[in-house]
Amino acid sequence: MAEMNIEKRVAALVEEKIADRPDLFLVDIKMLPNRKLIILVDGDGGIGVGDCAMISRHVGFHLEEENVIEEAYNLEVSSPGIDAALVMPRQYVKNIGRDLSIKMVGGAEREGKLKSIENDSITIDEKIKAVKKTAGEKGKKAEIIESVIPLNEIAETKVLISFK
Repeated sequence: MAEMNIEKRVAALVEEKIADRPDLFLVDIKMLPNRKLIILVDGDGGIGVGDCAMISRHVGFHLEEENVIEEAYNLEVSSPGIDAALVMPRQYVKNIGRDLSIKMVGGAEREGKLKSIENDSITIDEKIKAVKKTAGEKGKKAEIIESVIPLNEIAETKVLISFK
């Protein structure tokens, strides 16, 4: 079976299993060249090991039954790692109040605290780094301004982890 069909079938199986769990959502499916099938699922309040195991059993059982993948493979169901980029608007919702690092389509980088997500844009309290004037002047503190950024202008967004 072609890779794309495997991923389509797996997506259908995951959606079927989490249909009664509106808090859970499928983020991504990847079939790696080393025959590792990775399913990334997240939840509005995070996702537990039990939920991952339940999805894994369901998907694994049906893939075996239907003989979807001929050769041996490893199935891994997990939540996106803490350093994974946000790919769905729904992931922004659960990260409101957190600091984000945003790479724009043009290459510029921006940083700020996520305030909200509406329609097709996010609103952040953006940190604008102060520019030093001359050697004698004291450096001004970074300024914070509210910025609205359209999602289609964002190349990648990551949550900044604070260990304070």
